[in-house]
Amino acid sequence: MNKMEKALHELGEMDDLAARSSPIHDMSATAKLLTTIAYIVTVVSFDKYDLSGLIPLVLWPVLLFQLGGIPVRTCFYKLRIVLPLVMAVGLFNPIFDRAPLLFLGSVAVSGGVVSMLTLMLKGVLCLMASFLLMATTPIDCLCASLRTLRVPKTLVTLLLLTYRYVGVMTEELAIMTDAYHLRAPGQKGIHVSAWGSFLGQLLLRSMDRAQELYASMLLRGYHEHFHYAPVKPFTAKDAAYLAVCLGVFALLRFVPVAALLGGALVR
Repeated sequence: MNKMEKALHELGEMDDLAARSSPIHDMSATAKLLTTIAYIVTVVSFDKYDLSGLIPLVLWPVLLFQLGGIPVRTCFYKLRIVLPLVMAVGLFNPIFDRAPLLFLGSVAVSGGVVSMLTLMLKGVLCLMASFLLMATTPIDCLCASLRTLRVPKTLVTLLLLTYRYVGVMTEELAIMTDAYHLRAPGQKGIHVSAWGSFLGQLLLRSMDRAQELYASMLLRGYHEHFHYAPVKPFTAKDAAYLAVCLGVFALLRFVPVAALLGGALVR
């Protein structure tokens, strides 16, 4: 199994995760989408030095992982390529911001170190929230939810086709990579001299496959918009979940819960 086949397999695993049944999976996609957006907005709204305020927000994704039956390690494994990029965002902060911000005993901690850790934690939390949404909501249900929220159908169709076509392109790449290695046994990767022809063949094959897909869509009744998956009704349980989450996020954002708990423990 080459890298492209592994990527295709992992994409299928995401669809399998979203097709499970759990208290989180069975909720309305609209409630999960609005909650995820509210969570991300809450996370990014914290000040760059407010590391302690962010820490209680870790509990929300951890709780959802447990309710959804999704191991936390699966999230970090799926995001293993993106996480290092997110973690590298604030690496230079300690160099530019050297003023001491707090003291741990006799050790001075600069504002750059605190802001670096805050940015890293923000990135990780936002990625975890986005992964949870995709791992508990099929893409068709998510697109149907976006349409109920009056998102333009062109954008929703573009999102759905992009998600679906990633798998098609990855499959074509896997076939071409296998064919190349059969003609060049023992060679690691694709030689630079073959990059141009390889990309050209990929473009031509992608165009042919796209025409076949479009013809299939027309035969199934496609006329400039999709018939998305049936939208789950927004029940009282979904409304209660959304209200509780928004209330908790507002509490954690405007009340220094970590400082209050720390003060209580010190006493």
